[in-house]
Amino acid sequence: MPSLPSVPGTDPTKCVLDSFRIAIAQKLSNALPLTLEQAFSGVDYGKKGEDFTVALPRFRIPGKLEETAAKVIDSFQSDEWVEAVVLDKSFLHFRVNTKSMIREVLNQIDSLTRSSPTGEATYGTNDSGKGKKVIIEYSSPNIAKSFHVGHLRSTIIGAFLANLYKACGWEVISMNYLGDWGTQFGLIATGFEKYGSQAELEKDAIKHLFDIYVAINKDAESDPSVKAAAAQWFKRMEDGDEDALKNWRVWREMSVKKYEKEYERLNVKFDVYTGESKVGKESMDAALEKLETMGLISDSDGAKLVELEKWKLGKAVVRKKDGTSIYLTRDIGGAIERYEKYKFDKMIYVVSSQQDLHLAQFFKVLELMGFPWAKDLVHINYGLVQGMSTRKGTVVFLDQIIKEAGNVMHEQMMKNEEKYKAVEDPEETALEIGITGVKIQDMAAKRIGNYTFNWDRMKSFEGDTGPYLQYAHVRLASIARKNPTLTPLPPSSEIQTELLAQYAHARDIAFLLGTYPDVVKVAMKTQEPSGVVTFAFRLAHAISSAWDSVIVKGEEDLEKARAKLYLYECAREVLGAAMRLLSLRPLERM
Repeated sequence: MPSLPSVPGTDPTKCVLDSFRIAIAQKLSNALPLTLEQAFSGVDYGKKGEDFTVALPRFRIPGKLEETAAKVIDSFQSDEWVEAVVLDKSFLHFRVNTKSMIREVLNQIDSLTRSSPTGEATYGTNDSGKGKKVIIEYSSPNIAKSFHVGHLRSTIIGAFLANLYKACGWEVISMNYLGDWGTQFGLIATGFEKYGSQAELEKDAIKHLFDIYVAINKDAESDPSVKAAAAQWFKRMEDGDEDALKNWRVWREMSVKKYEKEYERLNVKFDVYTGESKVGKESMDAALEKLETMGLISDSDGAKLVELEKWKLGKAVVRKKDGTSIYLTRDIGGAIERYEKYKFDKMIYVVSSQQDLHLAQFFKVLELMGFPWAKDLVHINYGLVQGMSTRKGTVVFLDQIIKEAGNVMHEQMMKNEEKYKAVEDPEETALEIGITGVKIQDMAAKRIGNYTFNWDRMKSFEGDTGPYLQYAHVRLASIARKNPTLTPLPPSSEIQTELLAQYAHARDIAFLLGTYPDVVKVAMKTQEPSGVVTFAFRLAHAISSAWDSVIVKGEEDLEKARAKLYLYECAREVLGAAMRLLSLRPLERM
């Protein structure tokens, strides 16, 4: 291929379409009074079947638009990078050289996945975050309260962000900040004496503690002494009374073990399990003292407040009347401790939009305290899910959501007897497809929007659903199995990819595959999984459209059959990469 100049911010070794964009930018800057960088900034992906589009008005070049366009078109010469340009109103549409594009895209995918020297697939990754460290705090359920759908959203979005930051070269610390402290533990401790059972606790700690919590809360409604006993109990815990802490430690440990199993099912892994209880009293006291010294605290009825009206953030309570700590104080102490321990470049809190004010107050207080890293704290918020109780309409625990998703999918699979028999472990497969259905329904729309969960949509193989994505991947994985005479494929240099140029569907797939590294970069800017989900569906649809024209089985020309299989193998790699980025486990059979 003809050599090209380099443009800052591009990396053709990771995203080969950068080369084609540079080639277009070079043609623009040769014909117009633009630097290569200026020209490059105007080369966008095209719509409606166009490869790349340039909106000429954006350059504000003096003179008539038609004359500007004519300069580009008159000086245009096709080459191995770009084959055509057309004017459409104020847009120039560029079409890249089909044979070169298909070859370069597929060979890059192959060299960064199947033939990667390290054995690690890196297509779609970049080094933009190299040398930087991010803490992502997500999921954060309350021990002994139900793991509700809000926690599930936080888990799904947080796991995606952890994968995304890793793909962009960051060092990522995934952190689960458990609700493992507070007056509710005083209540549970009081309730455990009355309703506790060691056997039930060992069977399912989270459920048993929740049942106790519900029962003792009922008692507290009619008997005020229960609340007083609970408050006293929690005060003992805060004061470090060993007898009061002993049981609590066991409950916490058992709950974490149970959560780990459930997270493993969801393909989610935490580097650190921390919690409100882990925030040191010293850091909280020191933070309060600093706020006092700086004159930021006012007293109200014995409670301590930080005045934030000036920033339209109301009053933030940092200590209750009885002297016990409160969320905000613990969050402040926790953030200070984390910075001292990890020296992060960014810390992300994945918390629902209902907590927007709390997080805004928390960040503002740290800023007022003069911590320069307060500007590196980010709140990634999300809307609510409606309608996600189990089919019986009861309160939803994480394991119930997982089981329910698997059951719903299993019933669906059993409707096709023949296919069902061919699946090695149908229940395990059903569970994986069910989890995919839950996750995709969650990530398909912009995260800030509320959405209504729909069990029927979750299990559908039609339209843009999780099962449809898994099905697309399974179909791609089956091509090599059904054509054993074509495998293993020869090295990429010996595959005649130019034979694919005659198929419009093959061209569409290859170009789409080439855009994946940019899809990852855009997701990094928006912090949204929905763009990656949209890409995965576009790719699945493009592949589905190609089945009838780009056929491998029965292709008599060996070279053509190999080239087609090579295209589908590269598509499988990229669809799999997008699914893994979304924390899904791509299936080989179903």
